[in-house]
Amino acid sequence: MAGSRPPRFLERVRLEARRRRLSLRTEEAYVGWVRRFILFHGKRHPNEMGASEVIAFLTHLTVERRVSPSTQNQAFSALVFLFRRVLDRELEGLDGAVRAREPARIPVVLTRDEVRAVLTKLQGTKRLQATLLYGGGLRLLELLRLRVKDVDLERRQLSIREPKGGRERMTPMPRRAVESLSAHLAEVKRIWRRDRAAGAGHVLLPWALGRKYPGASTEWGWQWVFPAA
Repeated sequence: MAGSRPPRFLERVRLEARRRRLSLRTEEAYVGWVRRFILFHGKRHPNEMGASEVIAFLTHLTVERRVSPSTQNQAFSALVFLFRRVLDRELEGLDGAVRAREPARIPVVLTRDEVRAVLTKLQGTKRLQATLLYGGGLRLLELLRLRVKDVDLERRQLSIREPKGGRERMTPMPRRAVESLSAHLAEVKRIWRRDRAAGAGHVLLPWALGRKYPGASTEWGWQWVFPAA
C-alpha cells in the first residue's frame, strides 16, 4: 500500500516464515529466539552483527543458561534462518560456538499391557485422544490439528494434514475409537451450532484459505475435532 511504512524487523521474520510455510509453532519459536538474540546484544540491529555475535549467544545459552541440546539447536536454526532467509547472508565460522550435546538414551517403549493400563486410567475425551494417538500412530500436534472433514468414520480413516515434514497421509482409526469419536463429534457439533447462533464459531484456516473461501471458517467441516484441547 502506498505510503505505508515498512514492517518492523520481527514482523519481517514472521512474514518470511509464513512465506516459506513454516508451522505456526516454528514461526513463534524463531521470532522468540531472534528477539532474545537482539536483546542479548543490547538491541543492536542484526544487520550490524555476524558469526561472532551468534557464537557468543549460543555459548551463553549452553554455559550460563545451561539449556538442553534441543533448545540450543532450535536457537541455532532460528539464527541461521534469520541471516540466510531474512538478511540474505551466509554465516561463516560458527565452529567456535560451545554446543550442547545430546546424550544417547535408550528409547522407552511401552508394552501393550502397559498402554492398556494407562488407557484404563483415562476417561472421556482424554481417553479418546490417547486411543487415537496410540492406535493411529499420531503425533500430539497431528491429533490436535484434526478437523471434522479429516475424519472418515465409515472407512475408519484419519487424514493427517500439515504434518511434520509436510508429508500428508492417511492413517487407520482404531476400531474401538469409532463409537466414542462419533459421540464426541455429535457433542462438538451441538456446541458449534450454539456458537453459530450466537455469531461465533470461527476457526483459524491454514495459509490463504480464509481469503479464497471467506465463509469456510464457520463451516462444520473445518471445525476442530478437539476445539478445547
